[in-house]
Amino acid sequence: MAGGAAKYRHLSRKSSHRQALLRNLVTSLFKHESITTTWAKAKEAQRLAEKLITLGKKNTEMSRKTALSTFYTPHEILPKLFGPLRERYANRPGGYTRVLRVEPKKDDQAASAILELVDGPKDMRFALTARAVARRREQGLETLNELTLMNVRKVTQFRKDGVEELEKEIARVSLNEEAGVGKSARPTPTPMLRKRTFRGR
Repeated sequence: MAGGAAKYRHLSRKSSHRQALLRNLVTSLFKHESITTTWAKAKEAQRLAEKLITLGKKNTEMSRKTALSTFYTPHEILPKLFGPLRERYANRPGGYTRVLRVEPKKDDQAASAILELVDGPKDMRFALTARAVARRREQGLETLNELTLMNVRKVTQFRKDGVEELEKEIARVSLNEEAGVGKSARPTPTPMLRKRTFRGR
């Protein structure tokens, strides 16, 4: 239909620039498994990344050609897509990526987000869930609240040996907190000696 609204974000770019941007974001995502960008770019890159993982699971000649034409460094990424990632998501019906809102990173206060591959080594929800369980166990609370239980189910449902991996992460978090690793060594704040007043000119 002529003049109809397109069902995607234009990202204030012409078509070729937009496609180049998304290809670059997706290449970085598959290389590092987690990237930080603006919310709008993350949501658009997520759509392309989900399609590419679906192609990786099909593992046909046509899917390989499509993936080859999408990545900027295909010979580095294709073995990962059709190897470890294909095995990781073999039993998962969808939802291979996750977008998490974070505080704005830039000076213009644009909405920022983290785009990550789920069930990987940099899965933020997995790490946060392990930390929440470890904290409750340290407090002597064996029962988990409803939100933590839901997150435990989500992060272990499709992960290979999910429960065992979560227990290992909980033990690692507990050891790090006992050793004081990860705690910020902030100096003790000194009280202000006198209150300064500034007058406008």
